Amino acid sequence: MNFQHQYILENERALLRPLELADYELLISFAMNEPEIWKYSLVQAGGAAGLKNYIQLAIDGRNAQKEYPFIVFDKKTNQFAGSTRFYDIQLTNKCLQLGYTWYGKDFQGTGLNKQCKYLLLDFAFETLGMERVEFRADNDNKRSIAAMHSIGCKTEGILRSNGFKPNGERRDSIVLSILKAEWENEVKNNLKNKIQNIK
Repeated sequence: MNFQHQYILENERALLRPLELADYELLISFAMNEPEIWKYSLVQAGGAAGLKNYIQLAIDGRNAQKEYPFIVFDKKTNQFAGSTRFYDIQLTNKCLQLGYTWYGKDFQGTGLNKQCKYLLLDFAFETLGMERVEFRADNDNKRSIAAMHSIGCKTEGILRSNGFKPNGERRDSIVLSILKAEWENEVKNNLKNKIQNIK
Protein backbone atom coordinates (compact mmCIF):
# COMPACT_ATOMS: atom_id res chain seq x y z
CA MET A 1 0.00 0.00 0.00
CA ASN A 2 1.31 3.42 -0.97
CA PHE A 3 0.15 5.84 1.72
CA GLN A 4 0.83 8.85 -0.51
CA HIS A 5 -1.29 7.47 -3.36
CA GLN A 6 -4.69 9.05 -3.97
CA TYR A 7 -6.88 5.96 -3.71
CA ILE A 8 -10.43 6.67 -4.90
CA LEU A 9 -13.14 4.07 -4.23
CA GLU A 10 -16.35 4.55 -6.16
CA ASN A 11 -19.60 2.94 -7.25
CA GLU A 12 -22.97 4.29 -8.42
CA ARG A 13 -23.93 5.54 -4.96
CA ALA A 14 -20.74 6.49 -3.12
CA LEU A 15 -17.33 8.01 -3.70
CA LEU A 16 -14.54 7.83 -1.15
CA ARG A 17 -11.39 9.88 -1.63
CA PRO A 18 -8.46 10.69 0.68
CA LEU A 19 -9.31 13.08 3.50
CA GLU A 20 -7.47 16.42 3.32
CA LEU A 21 -7.14 19.42 5.63
CA ALA A 22 -9.29 21.51 3.27
CA ASP A 23 -12.18 19.09 3.85
CA TYR A 24 -12.76 20.92 7.11
CA GLU A 25 -15.02 23.29 5.16
CA LEU A 26 -17.04 20.37 3.78
CA LEU A 27 -17.60 18.74 7.17
CA ILE A 28 -17.88 21.70 9.55
CA SER A 29 -21.69 21.76 9.49
CA PHE A 30 -21.74 18.28 11.07
CA ALA A 31 -19.23 19.30 13.73
CA MET A 32 -21.22 22.41 14.64
CA ASN A 33 -24.77 21.05 14.44
CA GLU A 34 -24.75 17.30 15.16
CA PRO A 35 -22.76 16.60 18.36
CA GLU A 36 -24.58 13.28 18.87
CA ILE A 37 -22.54 11.79 15.99
CA TRP A 38 -19.55 11.39 18.33
CA LYS A 39 -21.42 10.05 21.34
CA TYR A 40 -19.38 6.84 21.30
CA SER A 41 -16.27 8.03 19.46
CA LEU A 42 -12.82 7.78 21.02
CA VAL A 43 -11.80 10.94 19.16
CA GLN A 44 -14.34 13.74 19.42
CA ALA A 45 -14.89 15.96 16.35
CA GLY A 46 -17.60 18.27 17.68
CA GLY A 47 -17.07 22.01 17.26
CA ALA A 48 -14.59 23.83 15.04
CA ALA A 49 -11.50 23.00 17.11
CA GLY A 50 -12.59 19.38 17.52
CA LEU A 51 -13.00 18.86 13.78
CA LYS A 52 -9.67 20.48 12.96
CA ASN A 53 -7.95 18.20 15.49
CA TYR A 54 -9.82 15.15 14.17
CA ILE A 55 -8.74 15.77 10.58
CA GLN A 56 -5.16 16.61 11.56
CA LEU A 57 -4.82 13.41 13.60
CA ALA A 58 -6.16 11.39 10.66
CA ILE A 59 -3.68 12.94 8.24
CA ASP A 60 -0.85 12.52 10.73
CA GLY A 61 -1.78 8.83 10.88
CA ARG A 62 -1.56 8.58 7.09
CA ASN A 63 1.82 10.34 7.06
CA ALA A 64 3.03 7.85 9.68
CA GLN A 65 1.82 5.02 7.40
CA LYS A 66 -0.56 3.70 10.04
CA GLU A 67 -3.92 4.99 8.78
CA TYR A 68 -5.67 5.90 5.56
CA PRO A 69 -8.68 8.21 6.07
CA PHE A 70 -11.39 8.96 3.51
CA ILE A 71 -14.09 11.57 3.11
CA VAL A 72 -17.43 10.12 1.94
CA PHE A 73 -19.50 11.66 -0.86
CA ASP A 74 -23.12 10.54 -1.40
CA LYS A 75 -23.89 10.63 -5.12
CA LYS A 76 -27.61 10.22 -4.51
CA THR A 77 -27.87 13.56 -2.71
CA ASN A 78 -24.76 15.13 -4.26
CA GLN A 79 -23.43 15.94 -0.78
CA PHE A 80 -20.48 15.08 1.41
CA ALA A 81 -21.79 12.78 4.12
CA GLY A 82 -19.02 11.91 6.59
CA SER A 83 -15.75 10.07 6.97
CA THR A 84 -14.23 6.62 7.47
CA ARG A 85 -10.76 5.10 7.52
CA PHE A 86 -8.45 2.13 7.58
CA TYR A 87 -6.24 2.17 10.68
CA ASP A 88 -3.80 -0.04 12.58
CA ILE A 89 -2.63 -1.12 9.13
CA GLN A 90 -0.26 -4.09 9.45
CA LEU A 91 1.04 -4.87 6.00
CA THR A 92 3.35 -7.64 7.25
CA ASN A 93 0.50 -9.43 9.03
CA LYS A 94 -1.95 -8.60 6.23
CA CYS A 95 -4.56 -7.19 8.57
CA LEU A 96 -6.08 -3.81 9.34
CA GLN A 97 -8.94 -2.20 11.18
CA LEU A 98 -11.85 -0.39 9.58
CA GLY A 99 -13.50 2.31 11.63
CA TYR A 100 -13.71 5.93 12.70
CA THR A 101 -16.84 5.84 10.56
CA TRP A 102 -19.49 8.51 10.93
CA TYR A 103 -22.22 10.06 8.79
CA GLY A 104 -24.47 13.04 9.24
CA LYS A 105 -27.93 12.16 10.50
CA ASP A 106 -29.54 12.70 7.07
CA PHE A 107 -27.34 9.92 5.66
CA GLN A 108 -27.82 7.39 8.45
CA GLY A 109 -30.11 4.49 7.62
CA THR A 110 -30.10 5.31 3.89
CA GLY A 111 -27.95 2.37 2.78
CA LEU A 112 -24.90 4.59 2.23
CA ASN A 113 -22.92 2.80 4.93
CA LYS A 114 -23.37 -0.60 3.27
CA GLN A 115 -22.28 0.86 -0.07
CA CYS A 116 -19.13 2.27 1.54
CA LYS A 117 -18.37 -0.91 3.45
CA TYR A 118 -18.57 -2.93 0.22
CA LEU A 119 -16.08 -0.61 -1.48
CA LEU A 120 -13.72 -0.64 1.51
CA LEU A 121 -13.84 -4.40 2.08
CA ASP A 122 -13.42 -5.14 -1.61
CA PHE A 123 -10.38 -2.86 -1.70
CA ALA A 124 -8.90 -4.31 1.50
CA PHE A 125 -9.22 -7.95 0.49
CA GLU A 126 -8.86 -7.84 -3.27
CA THR A 127 -6.51 -4.93 -3.91
CA LEU A 128 -4.44 -4.76 -0.73
CA GLY A 129 -4.47 -8.54 -0.19
CA MET A 130 -5.53 -8.38 3.45
CA GLU A 131 -6.36 -11.60 5.27
CA ARG A 132 -8.35 -10.01 8.10
CA VAL A 133 -10.35 -6.82 8.60
CA GLU A 134 -11.18 -5.96 12.19
CA PHE A 135 -13.89 -3.71 13.58
CA ARG A 136 -14.31 -2.30 17.08
CA ALA A 137 -17.02 -0.34 18.84
CA ASP A 138 -18.13 0.75 22.28
CA ASN A 139 -20.05 -2.27 23.55
CA ASP A 140 -22.94 0.07 24.41
CA ASN A 141 -23.21 1.28 20.81
CA LYS A 142 -25.91 -1.16 19.79
CA ARG A 143 -26.72 0.61 16.50
CA SER A 144 -23.14 0.37 15.29
CA ILE A 145 -22.83 -3.26 16.39
CA ALA A 146 -26.04 -4.17 14.54
CA ALA A 147 -24.73 -2.44 11.41
CA MET A 148 -21.51 -4.44 11.57
CA HIS A 149 -23.37 -7.72 11.99
CA SER A 150 -25.59 -6.82 9.04
CA ILE A 151 -22.61 -6.60 6.69
CA GLY A 152 -21.27 -9.97 7.81
CA CYS A 153 -18.94 -9.30 10.74
CA LYS A 154 -18.46 -12.01 13.33
CA THR A 155 -18.07 -11.17 17.01
CA GLU A 156 -14.77 -12.26 18.53
CA GLY A 157 -15.12 -10.96 22.06
CA ILE A 158 -15.05 -8.04 24.45
CA LEU A 159 -12.03 -6.01 25.50
CA ARG A 160 -12.97 -5.07 29.06
CA SER A 161 -12.30 -1.56 30.29
CA ASN A 162 -9.82 -0.89 27.47
CA GLY A 163 -10.44 2.82 26.97
CA PHE A 164 -12.38 5.91 27.94
CA LYS A 165 -15.81 7.14 26.93
CA PRO A 166 -16.10 10.85 26.04
CA ASN A 167 -17.55 11.46 29.53
CA GLY A 168 -14.42 10.03 31.15
CA GLU A 169 -15.93 6.70 32.20
CA ARG A 170 -14.20 3.48 31.21
CA ARG A 171 -15.58 1.59 28.23
CA ASP A 172 -15.73 -2.01 27.07
CA SER A 173 -14.99 -2.50 23.37
CA ILE A 174 -16.50 -5.24 21.24
CA VAL A 175 -14.19 -6.76 18.61
CA LEU A 176 -15.57 -8.12 15.34
CA SER A 177 -13.90 -9.24 12.12
CA ILE A 178 -14.23 -10.56 8.60
CA LEU A 179 -11.63 -13.00 7.25
CA LYS A 180 -10.63 -13.20 3.60
CA ALA A 181 -12.17 -16.66 3.18
CA GLU A 182 -15.44 -15.41 4.69
CA TRP A 183 -15.42 -12.47 2.29
CA GLU A 184 -14.83 -14.70 -0.71
CA ASN A 185 -17.24 -17.48 0.29
CA GLU A 186 -20.19 -15.54 1.66
CA VAL A 187 -19.88 -11.94 2.79
CA LYS A 188 -19.08 -10.40 -0.60
CA ASN A 189 -22.11 -11.83 -2.38
CA ASN A 190 -24.46 -11.22 0.54
CA LEU A 191 -23.38 -7.60 0.82
CA LYS A 192 -23.55 -7.13 -2.94
CA ASN A 193 -27.15 -8.40 -2.94
CA LYS A 194 -28.07 -6.06 -0.11
CA ILE A 195 -26.69 -2.96 -1.80
CA GLN A 196 -28.37 -3.88 -5.08
CA ASN A 197 -31.69 -3.83 -3.23
CA ILE A 198 -31.09 -0.38 -1.74
CA LYS A 199 -33.44 2.16 -3.31
